[in-house]
Amino acid sequence: MRYARSLTLVTAGVLTFASFLSAKVPSNVKEEDERLQNSGKVMQEILNVPDDIPQDLINRARCVVVMPSVLKAAFVVGGSYGRGTMVCRTGKDFSGPWGAPAMYALEGASVGLQIGGEATDFVFLLMNDRAASSLLHSKVKLGGDVSAAAGPKGRSAEADSDAYLRAEILSYSRARGVFAGVSLEGSTLRPDREGNRKLYGSDANAARIIRESDYSAPPAAHDLIAALETATPQLKR
Repeated sequence: MRYARSLTLVTAGVLTFASFLSAKVPSNVKEEDERLQNSGKVMQEILNVPDDIPQDLINRARCVVVMPSVLKAAFVVGGSYGRGTMVCRTGKDFSGPWGAPAMYALEGASVGLQIGGEATDFVFLLMNDRAASSLLHSKVKLGGDVSAAAGPKGRSAEADSDAYLRAEILSYSRARGVFAGVSLEGSTLRPDREGNRKLYGSDANAARIIRESDYSAPPAAHDLIAALETATPQLKR
């Protein structure tokens, strides 16, 4: 009897989570376009607060991953599920202007019984060519496949400590208006193949979108790219 009751709660939670995701996208708006628009809004808001990402780190980032409104839903084993986008600087060494965005997914897990969820925005800075190249082709585990750390905040914050210099990915979160560096070791980032195909066509994949000039950014990505270009138009090594 107790098992049946637990199963019912889990099933109800899963259905609620699925309803939340489907309800977020109006029928006349493409899901991928909404993701890009929300990512642009998150990036603009974060870059416009005084205590945000240090300028030096933004200047050195090869790519930026934005995950708007990641829902943390936990039933028997908790987890995080998010869909967002990655924008990289163009050019062989990621040193040119910001290019077309590719769709990405964030997935993570935590143990604990928590019926319910909380939406959180995440921003990741990819600080070297290796981190950027790794994410173009496969799933990457933070803290495993690439080194990751909670990023410092504040435009005048010290960003040259050993921890930040060694980290290949720096991560930030924003929930309930509070912006801070956050450790997401154990979570994974991966290309969203279905999302990329829906946005750019059946032959599109993250590597081609980021690396090839044949793909141009859709109108829905205008605010996101404009925010990055305004904040950091040129890579500074």
